[in-house]
Amino acid sequence: MVLTRQVVLLMLCVTVITPIVLYTERLGTFTAPSSKEDFIEDVTTFALNADSSHLNVLPQETLALEEPIGVIYSDNSTSSKNSTQDLQVESRDHVSARVLSATDEEDQTQRENPIKQVTDGVEQGNQSSTSEKADAASENDSGEDAIDAGDNDGKLSDLEHVSDNASQNMEVKQEQDPTETSKVNNKEPIQPKTEKQNDQTVPSDAQVRQLKDQLIRAKVYLSLPATRNNPHLTRELRLRIKEVQRTLGDASRDSELPRNANERMKAMEQSLVKGKQMQDDCASVVKKLRAMLHSTEEQLRVHKKQAMFLTQLTAKTLPKGLHCLPLRLTTEYYQLNSSQQQFPNQEKLEDPRLYHYAIFSDNILAAAVVVNSTVTHAKDPSKHVFHIVTDRLNYAAMRMWFLVNLPGKATIQVQNVEEFTWLNSSYSPVLKQLGSQSMIDYYFRAHRASSDSNLKFRNPKYLSILNHLRFYLPEIFPKLNKVLFLDDDIVVQKDLTGLWSLDLKGNVNGAVETCGESFHRFDRYLNFSNPLIAKNFDPRACGWAYGMNIFDLVEWKRQNITEVYHNWQKLNHDRQLWKLGTLPPGLITFWKRTFPLNRSWHVLGLGYNPNVNRRDLERAAVIHYNGNMKPWLEISIPKYKSYWTKHVDFDHTYMRECNINP
Repeated sequence: MVLTRQVVLLMLCVTVITPIVLYTERLGTFTAPSSKEDFIEDVTTFALNADSSHLNVLPQETLALEEPIGVIYSDNSTSSKNSTQDLQVESRDHVSARVLSATDEEDQTQRENPIKQVTDGVEQGNQSSTSEKADAASENDSGEDAIDAGDNDGKLSDLEHVSDNASQNMEVKQEQDPTETSKVNNKEPIQPKTEKQNDQTVPSDAQVRQLKDQLIRAKVYLSLPATRNNPHLTRELRLRIKEVQRTLGDASRDSELPRNANERMKAMEQSLVKGKQMQDDCASVVKKLRAMLHSTEEQLRVHKKQAMFLTQLTAKTLPKGLHCLPLRLTTEYYQLNSSQQQFPNQEKLEDPRLYHYAIFSDNILAAAVVVNSTVTHAKDPSKHVFHIVTDRLNYAAMRMWFLVNLPGKATIQVQNVEEFTWLNSSYSPVLKQLGSQSMIDYYFRAHRASSDSNLKFRNPKYLSILNHLRFYLPEIFPKLNKVLFLDDDIVVQKDLTGLWSLDLKGNVNGAVETCGESFHRFDRYLNFSNPLIAKNFDPRACGWAYGMNIFDLVEWKRQNITEVYHNWQKLNHDRQLWKLGTLPPGLITFWKRTFPLNRSWHVLGLGYNPNVNRRDLERAAVIHYNGNMKPWLEISIPKYKSYWTKHVDFDHTYMRECNINP
């Protein structure tokens, strides 16, 4: 009996007491840390060892630590309760360690994130160049000829900022429990978070931008020595780049991406995390990114310059169909006899009681649209008289077009500018300047270092006297009291007869002002560094628009406006007061002689600005395609083209023969 008791006690010692002693001894090895850093390091290590048990990667110490726990659970209630408290303490330590680890990792990411360092510098540079962009916009957005140079600067930095936040969030998630992550993945895919998603305003191109950003980061990692020395990672990154490029394609919005875009994005992010872990030299990453940004900015500058040149070139050229049209019309005009070449109602040409329009153009189709749109909206077309002046080359074709396409009951007159014998170089300073050798060199020898770099002023229309006829209206129409001047790139949408009844209050010119923005003021058109300009004009004075102007010819003659124009043209013989064009001398000539019209009479910008207010566009009496993107060119802004094409009969015989399509 005694022997039996001794055997039982021995077994109890082996099965119960010995594990407790071993466990207590093991805990005794966990000594108190000497400092706060040591404590964080020890707790982090302890938590990581505990995490590794879920991955079935169990170190020997972890096995020895966790085996007694099962024995304690099988013991009495007191020891079970104590062990439960120990586990709770351990769990809290485990969570604290995980939070500390994630916080340290996030702080380190923010300190060492090379992409953010570079893009912050770029953003500061972009902010410092705001004034330069405004100056460039002022040149492009002039009322004379403008191009909307859409600026995408800063988008790259936004992409990198979004990607940086996404990569931080992904890294923090990877520090979490893999078991918990797998549970989340079973329910729904994890979407990378961005700042805009946190604000509950997700842009339509968020994924597209993030994929593009991933491509940039992947290419950076591929170019670094640490990645090149790892063939496996190199192959993986190249594979991911090809996948993302195929996924992106030509997509500009998330809705255009394929269904597997999210999977490709996550796969690329995982590869980028591997690449980031291999980089121990942040300076090389920053250096590479700066080089890439510099190269990209230089390429952008070159492309912008090329785009501007090509746009200017396209604006100067005449489409094949519009070149064919005057040739066919001219041929048929000279086959008519003299009686067939005359327009009806010529007795109305000098009647001051009627509504007279002045159109100076060498573009037959453009002039036809102006006349057709005006007559379409006129209450009484029989009272409207159109005076068209063109050059010798297009004179016969212009007459033939309107002989075949008479605008209803309205009256048409077509004149040849070269038949104005009074308009010669001895009378007109601008005509003398246009024929000078210096002006020819300025236009046709643009490669010289002394030439002006702004291609806008090299448009051949500035060499045409048709562009300057607007300053000679009393000489062209000596018996008229008022004339409405219309450019050939406008479309009339309402009846314009109300302009003749306006009281201009003693002014000569009635025009719509364009100083809604700061760059449409005098200082953007005139050289105020010249004392002659600075002394006579206000740099903040509001500019106005040519294209739809009502002129009081009686006041014009009384105030001798043509002589004022001539005097300023003589002073500007060396182009030091203003560059070429008609708006700057117009601002000077009609200084304090211009009556501001309501803005609804004339809306501009359809030849360069794709964001013209829709309501202003619909209620405007005249819409103006000022700029290089004319509606008869392929580079026109598509959403504005229908306003112009609806006044063209593309089924006309001449249109079909010359293959002119809408």
